[in-house]
Amino acid sequence: MNINVAIFNRAYLSRNIFIGKNITLIGKYSRIKNTFTASDIKLYGLTKTEVEPVYHMINGLKTASLKKTIYNILNSNIEIKEIVPEYLSDKYEFIDTKTAIKEIHFPSNTNNIKQAKLKLKYEELFAFMFKINLMKFKNQIFDNFVIKNIKPEYLDAIIDCLPFALTSDQLDAIKDIINDFTHERRMNRLILGDVGSGKTIVSFIAMLLNQKSGYQSAMLAPTEVLATQHYDNFKNLFPNVTTSLLVGSQTKKEKQQIIEELKQGNIDVLIGTHAILEEDVEFKNIGLVITDEQHRFGVNQRKKLQNKGQAVDVLYMSATPIPRTYALTIYGDMDISMIKQKPSGRKEIITKQYKFDEMKHIVEEIEEELSLNHQVYVVAPLIEENEETDLNDILKIEGILKDNFKNKHNIGTLHGKMKSLDKDNIMNDFKSGSLEVLISTTVIEVGVDVKNATMIAIFNAERFGLATLHQLRGRVGRNSLQSKCLLISDKESERLHVLEESNDGFYISECDFKLRGSGDLFGVRQSGDMVFKIADIHNDYKILLQCKADSQEFLDNNIENNFKDYSYYQNIVDQLMNNN
Repeated sequence: MNINVAIFNRAYLSRNIFIGKNITLIGKYSRIKNTFTASDIKLYGLTKTEVEPVYHMINGLKTASLKKTIYNILNSNIEIKEIVPEYLSDKYEFIDTKTAIKEIHFPSNTNNIKQAKLKLKYEELFAFMFKINLMKFKNQIFDNFVIKNIKPEYLDAIIDCLPFALTSDQLDAIKDIINDFTHERRMNRLILGDVGSGKTIVSFIAMLLNQKSGYQSAMLAPTEVLATQHYDNFKNLFPNVTTSLLVGSQTKKEKQQIIEELKQGNIDVLIGTHAILEEDVEFKNIGLVITDEQHRFGVNQRKKLQNKGQAVDVLYMSATPIPRTYALTIYGDMDISMIKQKPSGRKEIITKQYKFDEMKHIVEEIEEELSLNHQVYVVAPLIEENEETDLNDILKIEGILKDNFKNKHNIGTLHGKMKSLDKDNIMNDFKSGSLEVLISTTVIEVGVDVKNATMIAIFNAERFGLATLHQLRGRVGRNSLQSKCLLISDKESERLHVLEESNDGFYISECDFKLRGSGDLFGVRQSGDMVFKIADIHNDYKILLQCKADSQEFLDNNIENNFKDYSYYQNIVDQLMNNN
């Protein structure tokens, strides 16, 4: 096979290149053009070295200069400390770190570079998981923590009065919570569940068990609509529990009355928004705080609520399913209860793709749903027209639907630029049924539960990530009625095919992981938190699991003597334990 090779500024090498000469080329090959554009050329074949490292260079820096500098440093008397404890290095027969770094930069053979990568990956993941396990340990430490008295009959009585049966995943999560309540450590638990899996009722039961033990509870929600929804649902299910709602739109007099009742201990359960975080909101005896959609709040906001009492148990909820691989890292400082099962009676949401030239069929599908007295969400990627894109905006979609509906249906619009009160009013109108169609941006993505909504149509669906699309789809299918999701796009997208084939958020998150990597998966944290130099949490999952177990054992065995034989970890402990 003949290949055309182009290399620039290397004319002086031509006298040393002849037929039969083995050389090594580094660069890019185009199969279509059958050309190889070489960035470097070595006057030897793979008989001299089996592996040639390639560096991502910047302007003004040459590969040869960089390699020479690295070579001189590694062959000097530089000391590179071992991070992995000696007994673990012996156990796994690791090579030393300095040798591993040398092999990464100047590989002698493929076997040695495998050994080098294994050592450096383990070292990186071990140190990372040690910090995660240490944070978890810190979150649970409290002197003389009071154990809650949870009698078995408490839970039995609660379950018996529910108008529906709990799934086994929900029951397992409740058992985890009871186990936390009855141990001498603070609960720091995340309920990680799929959209519509019934996380909220688990949190309600946690508040009831907390109340039975003589303590007050607080639930923090990101929006007034969601807080009001939780309040109404709790009151309907458990009318005998003294419950109050505290939100920003209430009058000063209304707020003050709730605050006074709270101080006196006359309120068992407080549900609200950021208004709960105000300095004058004090509890008589708070024992549990719950944060719904916890990623919508900052760390300091969450701490502010739990600091309103002494050693308060903490429960978080998130409807953003992520692979267990990733959960071990971003949520490794918490205990995790996963809820995957959907409540009985729920049907799988039918998901279909349409192109824009099929608008007639799209409108017919929406009309059919409205004729059954159901409601429909329509999602637009933009608030208003943008000359730089050909995407659909809310006003354009509203015009299309109004032209087709001939004023037969009430349509409302919702977007992030509206005032909070206006957004709440529109959302309440939709919840009450006075609006039949709600055209919105992704602000309806989380939490809102309108059981009569059975269809969602997402325009320019290829513009959204899998996480957002799955969350949007989760706004329907909240009852026993058959629901549908229409993905409208002229572009081929692997993400859209994934949604067509599955309603399982955890499976979808695995696909998202493979498609996008670990940078900002499902929007849970900034990519900088997850940047490793050599390790990859997806491909190196087994190493990650081993590092989690090994670092936990190392922490347990050395925390009492403050890691006196391990200065590297002693410094980490001093920094993390003293950082409030």
